[in-house]
Amino acid sequence: MKNTNKKQISKIRIVKHSFTGGNITKFSGINIIAKFMNRQKIPHDIGKLFPTTFYNSTKFSTKQILFSIIFASLAGINRISRVANFTHDPLVKVNLGLKKAINENAISGKLKQLGQKGARSLQAFLLSYKSRVLKNSRLKAITLDADSTVSITYGNQEGADKGFNTKKKGAKSYHPLLIFVSELRMLYHTWFRTGSAHTANGINDFLKEVKAYLPKSIENVFFRADSGYFSGSLFDLLETFGWAYLVKVKLKNLTQLLNKQEWIKVDGLKNVWVCEFSYTTKSWNGKKRKLKAIKSIKTYVEKDYFGKKEFVPVYQYACYASSYEDKDALELHQIYKQRSTSETWIEEVKSQLLAGKTLTDNFWANDILWQLNCFAYNISVLMRSRHKKLAGQEHKTFRDWFILVPAKLVSSGHSIEIKIYENYYYKGNWLEFDKFLDAA
Repeated sequence: MKNTNKKQISKIRIVKHSFTGGNITKFSGINIIAKFMNRQKIPHDIGKLFPTTFYNSTKFSTKQILFSIIFASLAGINRISRVANFTHDPLVKVNLGLKKAINENAISGKLKQLGQKGARSLQAFLLSYKSRVLKNSRLKAITLDADSTVSITYGNQEGADKGFNTKKKGAKSYHPLLIFVSELRMLYHTWFRTGSAHTANGINDFLKEVKAYLPKSIENVFFRADSGYFSGSLFDLLETFGWAYLVKVKLKNLTQLLNKQEWIKVDGLKNVWVCEFSYTTKSWNGKKRKLKAIKSIKTYVEKDYFGKKEFVPVYQYACYASSYEDKDALELHQIYKQRSTSETWIEEVKSQLLAGKTLTDNFWANDILWQLNCFAYNISVLMRSRHKKLAGQEHKTFRDWFILVPAKLVSSGHSIEIKIYENYYYKGNWLEFDKFLDAA
């Protein structure tokens, strides 16, 4: 990132003493992140996307404000006031090119000023960026895992509404839609939605945007989702795209329907049966699709039959709609269970990158905040994926090891040195990762 004060981090030195007074930073790993993003030309591109014309009253550029939010998210900091305090850190100032810390009114005011147009422009930019990442991965086939998540609010935020909420019934929330490229753990696209939005609201238009930004090098796409996305119109769209799909079935009378089917015992597995049957509804315009189901014994319950007690099995079912005609219900069930990892990634986005935790009273400002937090997740994933030792870690571990590292900044001429305490436990890992990114 270009620094307006023209001072650069020239060297990292290991020193024997601990630090007191002076320019102490708690976030020396921010420098690694800034270098990585500079190599990706992200600051340059966002600066072009949101150019700032400086007047006498202009103290901060849009780029500086947006990157203060991204850096804060990676450092585990939420809320506008805390992000503003975060910019007091001397190393954060250097990497943002700040002469003084950003105040919270400047942050919230700029986000609201960007509004819907800014949110849409940022969304298009991030999709283009992730398209380049996907192209550079050289993958020919990908798995797209779609899901939604409830983000609870505790105020009068615009667009927050009551909806389906298992954690806090009746609470207002937002209900973002997300889709991951599972092979890369990358959050490829997201829509920020009101809390009253149904799980699958807008999924067809959402996937049209995804498809429009997929690189031409992707030859095969497999779409996977839970029962909230069981829809004939979605299947029609996926078939038009030529994408394979696997979606869990959701029907009001599903148990009664499955009880009528002819079940086949699975060889080699105890108490497991499968079946398949054709099904259609009025909304499918008479088009029949094959549904495949699996059942197993969940437990046994004791029942009284004419004075005699017997143990009766209680079955659990799973039913799927899929384009994979050559796979039986057991195979589909195993493939479907792999999507549980995407639920883990969503929790990482929300609880470790704090997406949805920083809010204003304006919907479009909150949309931009959500997008920036999700982008911070992707930056963390991309950085970690380049090093075998870190690829499987969660962001929290990465943050504790490589971002929340105390150090002292020493200014000399037009350069700045970072001095790290030699007894820092992960010093070797930190230096190794820094050098690795420099060489990559």
